[in-house]
Amino acid sequence: MSTHPQPDPGDWAIAIHGGAGAIPRDLPEERKEACLAALRRILASGRRLLADGAAALDVVEAVARLLEDEPMFNAGRGAVFTRDGRHELEASIMDGVTGRCGSVSNLETVRNPVSLARLLMDRTPHVMIAGAGAERFADDMGVERVHNEWFDTPHRREEFERVGGFDPVLQEGSTIGVVARDEAGGLAAATSTGGMNGKMPGRVGDTPIHGAGNWADDGCAVSCTGHGEEFVRHAAALRIATGLGTAGTLSESIHDVLSGMPAEVGGVIAVGTEGPPVLSFTSQGMYRGCADASGRSTVAIWEDMT
Repeated sequence: MSTHPQPDPGDWAIAIHGGAGAIPRDLPEERKEACLAALRRILASGRRLLADGAAALDVVEAVARLLEDEPMFNAGRGAVFTRDGRHELEASIMDGVTGRCGSVSNLETVRNPVSLARLLMDRTPHVMIAGAGAERFADDMGVERVHNEWFDTPHRREEFERVGGFDPVLQEGSTIGVVARDEAGGLAAATSTGGMNGKMPGRVGDTPIHGAGNWADDGCAVSCTGHGEEFVRHAAALRIATGLGTAGTLSESIHDVLSGMPAEVGGVIAVGTEGPPVLSFTSQGMYRGCADASGRSTVAIWEDMT
């Protein structure tokens, strides 16, 4: 039996992020407004789905797909480049109601990696698949495929050329993620990314690793963004979930985990069995937004959302 508070019927909530990292406060006004407009539009879509009674698992997949298709963020179209000047994508999804999960890594032609992760979860006994095997699974499932160049954007190309090779410092935005609580109290999380700018080909970050960059159970749903290697080393998402028993609140558990990690490592969005989502970061900024059944709906990059 769960020891977590039981949800109030209809008390849905959602949070999204478009990555945390070295987001300068002098970000060009045009790009800043485009990012905020995208967050508002995508958040509104998730809000409508939850208000109409959709399940959290379906909502996080649908909203993550929208974020993957939005070229402002580092997932799907708009993903960063590997050291070899190509795109390698990864994603994960997890259902807090059943504990089922799926993840994919080292994809080069799948338009929406989060949906392939969902198919892996739903159609196979496996949890994770990568590289050529994942691409063959995409063939079997008939998911939409694109040329690798489809993920290019001029902004990411300019970032890559400016770096001129591998640079472990956080880029402007590093991942997308969605966490949701539905009207029945179900929790789910989805995370997707193009990884680290100039990364080694074949590199795997925290995004497809359940318990590191993504997690959902009957107490909370978590999506992480930032320096993936650190989130893996600290098993950050799982520690946030297990820390609820001692920290007391979701906000305190997130603080405890982030404070034990390197400075400016990134950020976290999470939602629990009750109350509003928690969105926290130690980097310069985090593209983010949240909404709940109370009517709250807001997006931000740097400033406090309260």
